[in-house]
Amino acid sequence: MASGVIEKIKSHINNGENFLLSGGAGSGKTFTLMEVLEFVHSTDPSANIACITYTNAAVDVIKDRRPYKNIKTSTIHDFLWDIIKNYQNDLKISLLALLRKEKEKENTGIKYFGDQNLNSELYQHQEIKYKEYKKLEEGIISHNEVLKITSYMFETYPLLCEILIDKYDYILIDEYQDAEEQVIKIFLNYINKIEHKTNIIGTFGDSMQSIYNNGIGNLNSYIEDGTIKEVIIEDNWRCSTEVIKLLNNIRTDITQKPKPEGKADSGSINFVFSYAEDVDIESLKNNEDLFNDWDFTDYNETKELYLTHKLIALDAGFGEIFDVYSKDEIIKQVSKIKTYMKNHLEEKTKIENKTFGEVLNLNLVNAANNFKNFIKLNPELFDYAKNIPFENLSKIYLNSDKLFGDDKDALINHLFKIQEVIHLYEKNDVNSFIRKTEYKIKSVQDKIDLKKSIEDLKEMRDKTILDIIAFAHDSRLVIKDDNFNSFQAENEYTFHKVKDLIYEQLINLYNFEQDLTPYSTQHGIKGEEFNNVFVILDNGGWNNYNFKYLFEDTPEKESIIERTKKMFYVCCSRAKENLVVFYYNPTPEVLSKAEFLFGGENMVEV
Repeated sequence: MASGVIEKIKSHINNGENFLLSGGAGSGKTFTLMEVLEFVHSTDPSANIACITYTNAAVDVIKDRRPYKNIKTSTIHDFLWDIIKNYQNDLKISLLALLRKEKEKENTGIKYFGDQNLNSELYQHQEIKYKEYKKLEEGIISHNEVLKITSYMFETYPLLCEILIDKYDYILIDEYQDAEEQVIKIFLNYINKIEHKTNIIGTFGDSMQSIYNNGIGNLNSYIEDGTIKEVIIEDNWRCSTEVIKLLNNIRTDITQKPKPEGKADSGSINFVFSYAEDVDIESLKNNEDLFNDWDFTDYNETKELYLTHKLIALDAGFGEIFDVYSKDEIIKQVSKIKTYMKNHLEEKTKIENKTFGEVLNLNLVNAANNFKNFIKLNPELFDYAKNIPFENLSKIYLNSDKLFGDDKDALINHLFKIQEVIHLYEKNDVNSFIRKTEYKIKSVQDKIDLKKSIEDLKEMRDKTILDIIAFAHDSRLVIKDDNFNSFQAENEYTFHKVKDLIYEQLINLYNFEQDLTPYSTQHGIKGEEFNNVFVILDNGGWNNYNFKYLFEDTPEKESIIERTKKMFYVCCSRAKENLVVFYYNPTPEVLSKAEFLFGGENMVEV
């Protein structure tokens, strides 16, 4: 670690200044975080320190590495909840205020779809609780509500800012770029307004690795106005020298340096391309010149990365549930009718209070061949959809993104929760299990019944998803909460399509999400590292990313290029030793850019 970096941070701490450590992939940001903790402890042993990050996995890493135990280490959600949970009166007032805001203007507050009147009388004798699910009529909030309520309370009650300042002398935020803007505002806006602020906010991260939609991305505005002082770290302790050369060609804001001479492997990088009519990726992986000694069955050391899940789904065993979310011609037809109505508002009364079948009979738009073929192949589904109010269908958004990551919809989150309950029980993680489930253990018999329920659930992989949901609810392992009930009410058609699938589809999807297969998406490997990385540059029809735009520097596509560049950087920087990037049917412009990035000697046509 370059000594100058930690000395600069120490200087900012001594001056009472907030600081940001910016560093590229493999630069040792977490190591530097540990050094900061050592410094603070040595100079002020009684200091109260909070160290917060984005995921539970990252929390575990920090807990394992921290130099001493007297540090509050948690996720952002848990940290914020811990701050506000005891102020129940203000918490209830804030929750009700956000419910009112949402009624007045959509997406400004907290949504509630139930029938109960949520008011101060209802909450008078209830405690607001934070769980993995949402049930507002019982005072139970979940992740999104914690962020919204905390942000509202810090903005509304300056005293809360003073309490946080008094409680923690140092608040260190790891992977800041993934935190939502409303979270960063708490620490760098609301607290900073307090005149006698004495604590220090330290942030660690890399704007180039901000690939999640909800993250703030960068702290440029706070750097510019002097709220925070930036320190840049240029080391790269992860990657081979060849990979580092490539990374330095991809980004210009930070130039990384390899490990000291003699310690860094040279490694290898290759840009592989083909003009063949049909390229078989599995056959390509048998090319010994490119993949010598790579073991694709060892998913801890070798990864195969795609931008989309489309090509992964069938091989990984969740193709049917993927198709439900990605190949629906009925919802496409509904969208066409919605577009027509936007341009013909005077005809709005034609579709009011009508079913989908009745609207179709109006022949407002032509039925495409894809839609006609879909009806022929799915007559029962079509008959079901015809009886659903058109307005209900028009609110449904079906996209395969809803199966993965932070974008998962409430149904998939509910099903994943069932798998997590099994996992937590088998790990004997009692605290997490209690938060996830409504199952109450009050006697020895309860423990016996719980064990049997878990074992029965594990044996139900060939049952339908509807069977699993009912069993988990009836056994109190995972109840049908507000999020699930709202989804079922608003997405009747989607639920109808999913409920009869075999649960093994969901198990395979869960295993993929938990990194228990050799495949991964390019979104899914941030923070990971592998000896060998094979990246397939396929846009997969995703409008937010385009590798052709990136390599051709396409004018007026700057926002897409920026997102794609970050994704490409994250993928390439996962490789500790060897990297192969495959591009199908490149243009001369693409090859020219690839030669600049990789070097002519590393261009391979197959």
